Amino acid sequence: MAQIPNLDNSSLDLRSLREQSQKELINILRNIRGNKCLVIDPKLSGSLSLIIQTSILREHGAELKHLSADPVQTDCTKVVYLVRSRFNLMRFICSHVRHDTSKGLEREYYIYFVPRREVVCEKVLEEEKIHHLMTIGEYPLYMVPFDEDLLSFELDYTNKDLQVDGDPSSLWHIAKAIHKLESSFGVIPHVRAKGKASVRVADILTHMQTEEPLNSSDMGVPEINTLILLDREVDMVTPMCSQLTYEGLLDEFLQINNGSVELDGSVMGVQQQEGKKMKVPLNSSDKLFKETRDLNFETVVKVLRQKATSMKEDYSEISTNNQTVSELKDFVKKLNSLPEMTRHINIAQHLSTFTSKPSFLARLDMEHTLVDGENYDACFEYIEELIHKQEPLINVLRLLILLSITNSGLPKKNFDYIRRELLHSYGFEHIATLNNLEKAGLLNKQVARSNWVNIKNNLQLVVEDTNTANPTDISYVFSGYAPLSIRLVQHAVRSGWRSVEDILRLLPGPHLETKRAGFSGSPSSNTLNGTAATVGRIADGRRSLVLVVFIGGVTYAEISALRFLSAQEEMAYDMIIGTTKLVNGNTLIETYMEHMG
Repeated sequence: MAQIPNLDNSSLDLRSLREQSQKELINILRNIRGNKCLVIDPKLSGSLSLIIQTSILREHGAELKHLSADPVQTDCTKVVYLVRSRFNLMRFICSHVRHDTSKGLEREYYIYFVPRREVVCEKVLEEEKIHHLMTIGEYPLYMVPFDEDLLSFELDYTNKDLQVDGDPSSLWHIAKAIHKLESSFGVIPHVRAKGKASVRVADILTHMQTEEPLNSSDMGVPEINTLILLDREVDMVTPMCSQLTYEGLLDEFLQINNGSVELDGSVMGVQQQEGKKMKVPLNSSDKLFKETRDLNFETVVKVLRQKATSMKEDYSEISTNNQTVSELKDFVKKLNSLPEMTRHINIAQHLSTFTSKPSFLARLDMEHTLVDGENYDACFEYIEELIHKQEPLINVLRLLILLSITNSGLPKKNFDYIRRELLHSYGFEHIATLNNLEKAGLLNKQVARSNWVNIKNNLQLVVEDTNTANPTDISYVFSGYAPLSIRLVQHAVRSGWRSVEDILRLLPGPHLETKRAGFSGSPSSNTLNGTAATVGRIADGRRSLVLVVFIGGVTYAEISALRFLSAQEEMAYDMIIGTTKLVNGNTLIETYMEHMG
């Protein structure tokens, strides 16, 4: 399992949230006496790896297995299933019980649903006539701390559920997670929301506060001053662009899963491990990664080179001169960081093999052209060429979606033609995927003129001559493009959204700004009126907190841009990021993909 991140430096006590989740899981195991086989839904194992170490689960008598269609092979007489509320998983469990019964095995069965039980799942157990054999409970894991400023609700399909299937159940989950945060840290007085889903979550939160009121006067000043909710569909341009921060590129090319990447041993310089995968944790516990993760990749290479040169100079100095004990001690301290440095030099070298490819550089040029809202014909021809070359479908769709969004759809003639070409080149089984993308508004026929250039110019999304080494603006994360989503956050915390009201209306979905009841005496209650910079401190001198929640996923480059904003001298807030899932353009598109047959 991945290394559990150190949360000691978090501006919110996320460690207490993690400890609470650990305690709840340990209590489940303690209440089932003796040895038991803990069968974990594979999709949950990554989340659990960031909550609790496997050794602790074993200490409480748990033999660990992953849930699959195959019967559970164990000598334990107690089988505990830890699963999401999914129809197909109930089928697996039913087949396991039937198998055990046919073999004459007498076992006790427990199902703990994460984060809550659902009637549809219990109906399956009833129909299969095994409900009476089950002890059923819940493990309320609504969010997982991924790092000291990052929480994930681990909802994989929020966009597709909402836009294609019309299933809003994830919105209740998001509201419940925020409500749970409020029960620990106080009711958040200011809420801003943009997008249909975000406004709905704000409504659900209000209902929850009415039904299960949290007494704000007992809790004192709330620790989180402002909640900003943003729908992913408000800004689908950003995730379709290639991220250019160190962590963003790691996710683009190597895919970060649950805070770590898997690399071949040879990449990490461990020749005897060639052909074997090594798990490399990536979080702020690694000091060098914390220092470099949010930098533009060009700068990371320079930083690593400087550090290596400095260490080399220190070494030659130490070997030629008589050093004091204190100087020797400083040098040894530096040597302690050598494994981290070696690791990141190896990773950076590996990433460079991708970033230096002419195909990647050509793609970046095309993305910048599309974001500029210029030269539609050249972009269309480039995508057509990719299809004829049989480039991976997901790469083609990513650019095509970017073209469609910035151009407010494709002219009907081009739309019909490109759809035909895609199906001929990649197979007619992808027709369901194209239909999903169309239904979600990502790949459309043009029905009106595009507002993109107006939005881009008014929000200053394209910044010429961006200094990626010493950035002064969030645009450094995409080498010249400032993520639209983060520009909206920037306006929200600096001067409120009233100054960009006209632009907000051009973006998908409604928006709201509201002050929740009972906070007129809060020291930070003027935030909504655009005086954020002057009221950003709470009574004990700490900076106020903004919780930014992305409904539908956030990219690592956007997280880097938020960290950059928060670090600016004139910024009066620390930021915590909440998201339904950590995504990039590829993983986002994959959720819409369906294979027929």
